[in-house]
Amino acid sequence: MLKYFNNLKMKLIAIRYITSFMLCLLLTAHVSAQSGDVTISGNVTDAAGKPLGNVDVQVQEKTQGLLTDNEGKFSITCSGNDMLVFKKSGYNTVYKAAFEVKTANSVVLPKSLTEAGDNDNVYIPFGVRKKREVTATISTITADELPQLPVSTLNNALTGRLPGLLIQQTGNRPGTDDANFLIRGRSSYNSGQSPLVLVDGVARDFVDMDVNEIESISVLKDAGSLSWYGMNGANGVIYVTTKRGSASATRVTFDAQGGVLVPVTMTNPLNSYGYAFLYNEARQNDGQSPLYSQADLIGYYTHSDPYTYPDNDFPKQFLKSASPVQRYVASISGGNAFARYFTLVSFYDQDGLYKGGDNANYNSNTNFKRYNFRTNLDLHINKSLDVALDVGGRVANLRYPRDGNVNFLNTIFTTPSNAFAVLNANGTYGGSSLFRSNPLAMLEARGNITDLYRTLLATVNVTQKLDAITKGLSLNLFYTYDMTGLYTSGFTQNYEVYELVSPGTYTRFGTQTPLDYAASTFSGNLRNNEFWGGLDYNRTFGKHGFKFSTRVQRAVSSASSRLDDKREGISNRLSYNYNQRYFADVIATYAGSQNFMPGKRFGWFPAVSAGWVISDENFLKPVKFLDYLKIRGSYGLVGNDAVSASRRFAFNNYYTRGGSQYFFGTGFSTVPNTAELDLANPDLTWEKAKKASIGFDTRFLKQAFSLSADYFHETRSDLLTADLSPGIIGQSLVQINAGKARYQGVEGALSYTKTLNKVTFGVYGNYTYVKSKILALNEEGGLPGYQRQVGFPIGGVDFSGTPIRKFLVAEGLFQTDEEIAAAPVQRFSGNVKPGDIRYKDINNDGVIDNLDFVSTSYSNIPTSYFGFGGSVKYAGFDMSFLFQGVAGRTIQISTLVNAGTSSTGYINQFSAYRWTPATAETAQYPRLTINDRSNNTANSDFWLRSGDFIKLKNVELGYTLPAGITKRLKLSNWRFYVSGFNLLTFDKLGNLPIDPEIPEAGFNSSYPYLATFALGMNLKF
Repeated sequence: MLKYFNNLKMKLIAIRYITSFMLCLLLTAHVSAQSGDVTISGNVTDAAGKPLGNVDVQVQEKTQGLLTDNEGKFSITCSGNDMLVFKKSGYNTVYKAAFEVKTANSVVLPKSLTEAGDNDNVYIPFGVRKKREVTATISTITADELPQLPVSTLNNALTGRLPGLLIQQTGNRPGTDDANFLIRGRSSYNSGQSPLVLVDGVARDFVDMDVNEIESISVLKDAGSLSWYGMNGANGVIYVTTKRGSASATRVTFDAQGGVLVPVTMTNPLNSYGYAFLYNEARQNDGQSPLYSQADLIGYYTHSDPYTYPDNDFPKQFLKSASPVQRYVASISGGNAFARYFTLVSFYDQDGLYKGGDNANYNSNTNFKRYNFRTNLDLHINKSLDVALDVGGRVANLRYPRDGNVNFLNTIFTTPSNAFAVLNANGTYGGSSLFRSNPLAMLEARGNITDLYRTLLATVNVTQKLDAITKGLSLNLFYTYDMTGLYTSGFTQNYEVYELVSPGTYTRFGTQTPLDYAASTFSGNLRNNEFWGGLDYNRTFGKHGFKFSTRVQRAVSSASSRLDDKREGISNRLSYNYNQRYFADVIATYAGSQNFMPGKRFGWFPAVSAGWVISDENFLKPVKFLDYLKIRGSYGLVGNDAVSASRRFAFNNYYTRGGSQYFFGTGFSTVPNTAELDLANPDLTWEKAKKASIGFDTRFLKQAFSLSADYFHETRSDLLTADLSPGIIGQSLVQINAGKARYQGVEGALSYTKTLNKVTFGVYGNYTYVKSKILALNEEGGLPGYQRQVGFPIGGVDFSGTPIRKFLVAEGLFQTDEEIAAAPVQRFSGNVKPGDIRYKDINNDGVIDNLDFVSTSYSNIPTSYFGFGGSVKYAGFDMSFLFQGVAGRTIQISTLVNAGTSSTGYINQFSAYRWTPATAETAQYPRLTINDRSNNTANSDFWLRSGDFIKLKNVELGYTLPAGITKRLKLSNWRFYVSGFNLLTFDKLGNLPIDPEIPEAGFNSSYPYLATFALGMNLKF
């Protein structure tokens, strides 16, 4: 019943949404119908007031049009609600409502300067600038440059496309394509280093948006662009803007895609004979007798009895070679002088790789479905009042096995091939006392889980012009209401497994339960509200241009499982330009966070930036090949309040109840104790990042070639680090702000576009080099110098989430007992033998112990990352490609090679390359052993490998039908294309069959790394 009411609720929301949209359209049509034809007369001038002749004046979406006369005058008949379009070569296109032209009787066309044209808009916090005006370091990509791929998350489409932005993929499961984002590396060794993600100026997640919702994505990287966000901007900002309607044309589009997802990397398990043989070898290395007899080995080798001697390839049996994916998107945009709208709906469906899980009652194969919707509505209420109403959201349905993806994948990837027959001769599920998870039963007889995510995003933005007070002044109010909820349901049951002990005789494990509905729960409910209110002033006096913005912010995030998160502050920005050649910006933000002590919650975050279009100076005019050159730089302070102390509100002391029990008085009942947590730090504060950046933008060879480059430097102080105060009172202190680190580097982007006859081609690339260094970190006083981390880069090499920065130095494998006797004593194992890893005695004390670990520069954060690609167009054909890569990154493979448990003997596909006396010279890994493994599994550089790679990330081939055909079909464009994603990888791993970006993908309990192949078409009406 509850599920019924929730479905009904969603339907009512959908009906309300569609009804509201239709009312807006009807209102627009009604207003249009009320306005008759009028004659609009006026004149067109440039910014200096000079009349402009031969300006093309057109009415939106109509064939009528005319040219202004030599004095810039025109007269045209249209509806009062129509939009007039004014175009002239060398000038920016101007769109003006007919009634506004009639009132003003004049139109001003600004001259089209380099990087100040129609398509050169750059979105900054609550503002828009032309590229020419931007003094900060901002990299932007438009939606047209993003590939049309049936992928579940947008981070995949962004990889390798913007300088300074590093995206590291960490997972591939349907609906959960996890990724880590970094902008210009890391200057803090603490957690909470992800950039702030904004959608239309609001803190919102963007990875689940459909790519067709997006107008552009910008990366804000320096203090000049980040200080606006005060103590939330130190890690950089990913700024997403969504599409809006155009009053000059109505556009209807439809996209359809279908394809397959193919596993690229996956474990290749040992067969039963190989597993049993190596397991016996491991026991013999431990001084134990073999577990499997010669008869057993022969039985596994000959497959004489599939029940007594099973031989399973679990990954092959329970994972498909490909799974389907599909995506459909429809959008419509348009409007008139009073209302503009953009509406989109999309559907995405990705199947999982599991097979064997479909039955009459439910399906336990992983599946992800997502429905996205959005309407952005702009209303011109009157000549001074504009209102923007945005409604967006999504409904996502994620289904997976009752035991979870991790448990299921762990079962099929790590269970030995000879553990049991999947189905016994009598039809029961196979299992044993050691292995009670049967993958077929996990899919058929354990039930499933369905997570239903619902997200609603609403924004209202009101702009009231205050020209009555002074020209160029406006009041702006901005409010959001976002809600997200999770509803979990599904089926539950349990199964029995039977172990074959002798022909016809079985031992049962587990208890079978009938199929039932699982308890449904609501969780993950979240409500976010943001308010921004303030004034804008935009005015030009001759050659002097001023733009000023001030905003008061108040934001609240509420969830049932925690206290509210609140942010507030006031942000100010003043921009000045002289003659569109010299530019300067001053930003000052006063912001606060409740994470700190009252009275110490607020701080100032100032920044300055400047730019100089030096190519406009007379002394560079003789340089004919140079079309444009701008030098820019910035310096300022930004903060990060996402400091992860041991607890929230760590500026207060807290007590906990429980733990040890005590007796008081004469009674026999115990009383729980009350214990004090770590002592509070009333001086806890935010991380402070001083950012400096200097760079240039240039175009030359008739603007065919463009190049941008930056040098950047950041010092971050007040990092959380351990407190080393003497523990004379027997109580530790929470972390303190005594750490310091920095990074510095360079980044650049270039592109070249040329048309030769009918062929248009382009190449582009971006590169970032950044290196970090720890400057201060509280470390134990008695620590040897070679174990201190100060001076080393930030980051570790463990991809499980725990950074590892200290390693033993491996010197190969011991070959003989004589080598062991002559070597330092290794205390990580009580019984070192030939085939074990040999370590270097760093302090020369004759013993290998914890004092022989050394701090290293190994890191899973690359020092360099880049992307490069190109495109070609000829007639109706087009082709594009993108390569992406990283360098200076290290990964560790210990958790892969040493995967398993004592019950499996730690035997896996890598065990075939172990050390034996016969393979001593070619062995890649230590000898096999089940017991006393600590020597060979210690953190050492023996297990480190290069994580450098170059990937062919995307290729797309397309064909657009000729205009003559589409015109007869009443279409404006019809394009077909094929695309591929994650197609090739070049790395330094040799024959190691893993992905360098996600080493565990397809191993242990991680979903396989996937390649995507798709067919698609795009229709425009």
